Amino acid sequence: MKKAKCIVDKDYIIGEVEPKLYGSFIEHLGRSVYSGIYEPSHPTADEHGFRQDVLELVRDLSVPIIRYPGGNFVSGYTWTDGIGPVEDRPKRLDYAWLSIESNKIGIDEFMDWCKKVGTEPMAAVNLGTGTPQDAGYMIEYCNHSSGTYWSDLRIKNGHKDPHNIKVWCLGNEMDGPWQTCGLSAEDYGKKAREAAKIMKWIDPSIELVACGSSSPWMATYPEWDRVVLEHTYEHIDYISLHRYYENEGSIENFLASFADMNDFIKTVAATADYVKAKVRSKKTMKLSFDEWNVWYIKKQIRFPWMEAPPILEDQYSLLDALVFGGMLCTLLNNCDRVRMACLAQLVNVIAPIFTEKGGRVLKQTIYYPFQQVSMYGRGTALKTLTSSETFETTLYGNVPFVQTAATYNENDGSITVFALQCDVQEDAEFSIDLRSFGNVKMVEHLIMDGPDLFAKNTFEAPETVIPRKVAVDEANDGNIFKTTLSKLSWNVYRFAKR
Repeated sequence: MKKAKCIVDKDYIIGEVEPKLYGSFIEHLGRSVYSGIYEPSHPTADEHGFRQDVLELVRDLSVPIIRYPGGNFVSGYTWTDGIGPVEDRPKRLDYAWLSIESNKIGIDEFMDWCKKVGTEPMAAVNLGTGTPQDAGYMIEYCNHSSGTYWSDLRIKNGHKDPHNIKVWCLGNEMDGPWQTCGLSAEDYGKKAREAAKIMKWIDPSIELVACGSSSPWMATYPEWDRVVLEHTYEHIDYISLHRYYENEGSIENFLASFADMNDFIKTVAATADYVKAKVRSKKTMKLSFDEWNVWYIKKQIRFPWMEAPPILEDQYSLLDALVFGGMLCTLLNNCDRVRMACLAQLVNVIAPIFTEKGGRVLKQTIYYPFQQVSMYGRGTALKTLTSSETFETTLYGNVPFVQTAATYNENDGSITVFALQCDVQEDAEFSIDLRSFGNVKMVEHLIMDGPDLFAKNTFEAPETVIPRKVAVDEANDGNIFKTTLSKLSWNVYRFAKR
């Protein structure tokens, strides 16, 4: 049996975990909004038309921030189409997803939904077809108290108090040739800078996210990030990262996604630090990993010019959940720089929550690791010193077969260790060394594994892939724990100080 060892020391601190690390994303794309969060005819719909069965599952994820309304959608979106009396709102062609947008939901309704969930929005402004002035009007509508055309229009539309949206994205993936009115790095950097100036003049308390490269596979990467940051460094607070992974035939490559994700983060951080030195800034740029997930991009089918078409509706397997858990560990292990992240997306579209129109709601396999890390990955992230053998990949070289992350919550004295076991052949003996914490005991071991890597949850069998509890010896205490990592498994170990 293979062996692996993980040492967690309370003094080896990465950083405090910002709750916004567990954000998500709702775009006007497919059924994310319509028959996702909003379906007035649904049996559980509330007085505003929001599905309460979906609300309940979103609340259980404790998602602190949700990006809206896009995504590619935002680059051709006129935000004023989504305000005022619903019956007067225009239907528009959505260039991004070749769909028809009804505009029944806009920024006011989304804010109402956020309050029901107990979350905050990360609003995106259109820097494709839109202008810096349009961005200024939108933030004036949302955040200015009263006494101007746009703020008084919000009041007229039924929202007396400002929305006070504190995080804003300056467009989306503007280096992408698929983007409506994409721009060069120079042109986007200048446009984003001018939008940022207007927006912060209106509300100096906001934080702004500039577009980084759309993907490390882009020819613009990472030069795009450098150029954009040189134009915007003192006007923004975050640079964005987007990255998706899919199984393209090699399970080993797919499982090692966490290693590539880590390299991506380190490269963008290094690029930002170069610009910091070049512009003589005292500020360290934060990273917003505001799109990440498993996404089978090559399998997507489009339904041109439909309202809320069923597109990008990936059905996730146990294997996908394992890879997903590894990426969550990478985010935690870089939480000193990645201060905000958004799982893309939340409902129906490449999402942990999936609905039937007019019917049931389902937790996909990836729902569970996201919920676990959101719940237990709070407090202080600690550097795990993990030693294990490696496995070979054709894309990323040799990668450790155990990926770990750990958090310590000083308020209740709890310690959590997350572990992904990537070996496809055999279980592994796993030692967790917590000597720096004194006398502790293991209180819970949760695991996701199974004989069928491609098993999925369905409406007919919704609990095919769920976490299970492994019995722990309640009398067992000390500070070094021997346990077993089953092959191809996602594990959550929880400890309490005595």
